Amino acid sequence: MRKNDSILWVLVVMLMSAFLPWGRAYAQDTIPGLALPQRPLLQAVEAREMHRAMRPIAVHDSLPPGFLHAAANVIEDDSHSLVAFWQKLNELSGPVRIVHIGDSHVRGHLYPLVTRRGLEADFGAEAVFPDTISYRTSGLARETGHAGVIYHIVGINGATCATFSTEQKIKEIADLHPDLVIASFGTNEAHSRRYQVQDHKYQISHLISMLEDACPGANFLLTTPPGAYTGRRRSRIVNPRTVTVVRTIREYAQEHHLAVWNLYDIVGGKTDACRNWTKYRMIRADGIHFTPEGYRLQGNLLHQALIKAFNDYVATGFDQTDRHSDV
Repeated sequence: MRKNDSILWVLVVMLMSAFLPWGRAYAQDTIPGLALPQRPLLQAVEAREMHRAMRPIAVHDSLPPGFLHAAANVIEDDSHSLVAFWQKLNELSGPVRIVHIGDSHVRGHLYPLVTRRGLEADFGAEAVFPDTISYRTSGLARETGHAGVIYHIVGINGATCATFSTEQKIKEIADLHPDLVIASFGTNEAHSRRYQVQDHKYQISHLISMLEDACPGANFLLTTPPGAYTGRRRSRIVNPRTVTVVRTIREYAQEHHLAVWNLYDIVGGKTDACRNWTKYRMIRADGIHFTPEGYRLQGNLLHQALIKAFNDYVATGFDQTDRHSDV
């Protein structure tokens, strides 16, 4: 092509660019590439956790309808002392540890084990290795390092609060790094004919103070005894001191802003707790310990009370914890 022809062709192209639509597009600045997708407000894991956290966990009362004078199966916690624990359980960003200490009812393992299995089913069992627990085994869980509920069982036959108020026992509990300590005593205190309210309150206070010092950040849940008989078999009567023991535990909890699970009143209280256990053949011949069915019922009741309290936190706790956070 000659030089003059080349110049003419360039002029034609420039003229067409000025008037044709594709020419206007060609004249624009370079079109930027598509913007990267924005990060979602919640990543997949976060969204799954939020969905789980904001969904109440289904729970059904297992108390036999024939239990007379039964009270509502709830945890009493007017001071909201367990909010920090519910928050950890809700976030479940790591292991959440519960240490359940107590007397022979706990040492038998079945009652707290039923509670433990229920919580593992609710929040996932990835935090512990599968195990088989019996009376002859330890009640301690074996941690995997994953997030989830870890429920340790530490019971001693014949124990009272004072039994655990030693440096060795406190260290054993502290070494488990509990987020929640459940203290289940009262049966053996009630069997002492020298029982004194002030002595009992001092023993509770001494134990809780030692645990608070050794386990900073832990929350506490006191439980009342399930009820028992006293005396020889043919002249056996309902232990009259149980009512006083239960009242003492509840008074201490209220005075020190602690949570309490009043099992005694839940299963019938002064008038019917022991009668209900006997009617359903859930108490053993010694009038103190329970059949497997009785301990399973107690474990189910504690599990249900914990889940009810957790559901209450899910329903109201977000407003309390997130009130000052940015949206």
